[in-house]
Amino acid sequence: MNTNNLNTALYEKMATEQEKYRDWLKSQPPEEILHHTYEYTVREDIVMAMEELELTDAQAQALLESSSPLADVYRYFEKLETGHMDVIRDSIENRADDVCRAKKELRTTPVYPHSAAYASEHGEIAQYNLSYQANSACKEAIEQTISAHYAENRLDTEAAVKDVLEKFGTERVQFILANTIQRKNYDGRISQDNKAWAKTIPMLEDSGASRHCAYLVVDQVNPGLTDLFTRQFRKVAQEQQKSSVLQKLKQEPPAHKPAAPKKQEPER
Repeated sequence: MNTNNLNTALYEKMATEQEKYRDWLKSQPPEEILHHTYEYTVREDIVMAMEELELTDAQAQALLESSSPLADVYRYFEKLETGHMDVIRDSIENRADDVCRAKKELRTTPVYPHSAAYASEHGEIAQYNLSYQANSACKEAIEQTISAHYAENRLDTEAAVKDVLEKFGTERVQFILANTIQRKNYDGRISQDNKAWAKTIPMLEDSGASRHCAYLVVDQVNPGLTDLFTRQFRKVAQEQQKSSVLQKLKQEPPAHKPAAPKKQEPER
């Protein structure tokens, strides 16, 4: 029997062995199946590897002489000190890092102020798309947090606004709320004060395009919740602005008054 035939025979023997193992496992109670899950997965990988592996005649023949070559290989694998847990730990840490980077990106990405056409002409489509994605995510977050903090006909505006600001920052939340209120100017459930405020916030150059309707906050109850949320947001934003101004004033060095010129004594 040539090498190819030996390898094929070994693969088929292992595959048959795995089929019998699978049939046995399926007949076991759930607890026993869970106990053998890792073994089953590794054995599947061994069979898959054997499908493409080319062993020498001696190697293939040596394994074929066993009545259970698949189980033999698994037991050998089980004794090895692999980097499996290192890979698991790295995966956990890397995934956590990816999430942290994504959160930071959502908060720090500036609102892109120009149209898609302008972005295309100036090679800034990446910035435009990133801002669009962040805008859509912010809109969804506002809706979700309003829903999460609304109970017994009361909206916990402080907690709701805090949650969204921590994720997206003042500039983006302000843009989404102002965009929503400007487009709902007809709705009497939104206060005149908030409507007047919204008109002071600049919109994107192509904010009239249908694409930007994706930024509209849609309350599951009524737009009055958006009004309450906006009122609390404006209060927090105003406090942050005052705090920022005071911080800058504290950091500025005190102004030094020019020294008064010395009086010259009259000549004698």
